[in-house]
Amino acid sequence: MHLTDYQRQVNTFFKDASVSPLKAKDLKNFKGVDFFRFDSSYAVYAKIQKTPESPPFKMKTTTDIPADFRMYGKLIFNLKDQQHVLTVYENLEYDDSKEYENYLFLPFLDKTNGFETYGGGRYIDLYQYDNDSILIDFNRAYNPQCVYDEKFSCPIVPRNNLLNLRIEAGVKNFVEN
Repeated sequence: MHLTDYQRQVNTFFKDASVSPLKAKDLKNFKGVDFFRFDSSYAVYAKIQKTPESPPFKMKTTTDIPADFRMYGKLIFNLKDQQHVLTVYENLEYDDSKEYENYLFLPFLDKTNGFETYGGGRYIDLYQYDNDSILIDFNRAYNPQCVYDEKFSCPIVPRNNLLNLRIEAGVKNFVEN
């Protein structure tokens, strides 16, 4: 399988015991993250409808610890000859961080969930640079860390972020060793 630079970076991260989200027993036999084959048609530009007056809210997580977010806006894009709309969020935990100044959080569900991908959906990290469009690269879709170890508290993907198609890009489901 041909790996992109991004996929190699992900595998390097997972293999590093000091930062890997994997449990020790899974890290021991870890061969690499399973990805769909890279497909450039899953990299699309979206128009942003910003919602600057959106109030902060507590997003439910996989634990009893909610996460602080604010709706940043709606992303409107075309994929597979259909128009789609997803809500994108700002993680308020990063409000004072220069490193995450332009960071946006895009959780989504699609028709691969529960089959080739994790049933609870996947995430994409986006970066906004003060223009009216943003690149969504589904090839960079990744699993929540709680997929690898239940000790992590992961935001639950809001149901309104369901895409009514198969996103055959990004990380596939994890199979424990």
